[in-house]
Amino acid sequence: MTKTKWVSVLFAAVVGLVGFSIDAKAAEPFMHVGGRTTQPVGHYEFCQRLPVECNQKTSKQAPVELTRKLWAAMVDINNAVNVSVKPMTDMEIYGQEEYWAYPDHGAGDCEDYALEKRRRLMALGVPAGNLLITVARQPNGDGHAVLTVRTSMGEFILDNLEARVLAWTDTEYTYLKRQSDRNSGVWVQINDGRADAVASVR
Repeated sequence: MTKTKWVSVLFAAVVGLVGFSIDAKAAEPFMHVGGRTTQPVGHYEFCQRLPVECNQKTSKQAPVELTRKLWAAMVDINNAVNVSVKPMTDMEIYGQEEYWAYPDHGAGDCEDYALEKRRRLMALGVPAGNLLITVARQPNGDGHAVLTVRTSMGEFILDNLEARVLAWTDTEYTYLKRQSDRNSGVWVQINDGRADAVASVR
């Protein structure tokens, strides 16, 4: 099967699942977000170094249309960044616990992967308000960061620990907070029904 046909098959599967699902979990294509919450310190410092990255403000806008072209781009970018960036901790790279940055030197941790995927999708014209860095808790309790893409067919997760692009409800994470879709420098709570407590995240 050619790559183009494979992407088309995946897209058709997504369309079918989103259109057909009627159970309670699958019937929630979008995360439930609440009020403003604390900004991760790593993102705050990233914004201080690169203010233009965090002052993107928009009025309420519809999620981006999920076309075959966009789906292919999401799959390709997720895979390309996962393959090209070497996983290393901030301590190993920068000598400190939390340092958000683009992985221009070829290495990074979870939030660096997410930042790079966001940058590449924005370069293709996807609005910043539909590309949201998101903090979650893994099943083992560890914190994690992924990129949430808001689309007309729901929200999908681009993750350095997963080769597939999945609907957020198909992941095992408990989602805690993410960038606001109206202001890239503001963070909002996520009311994830799977959470029994909201963990503090740096």
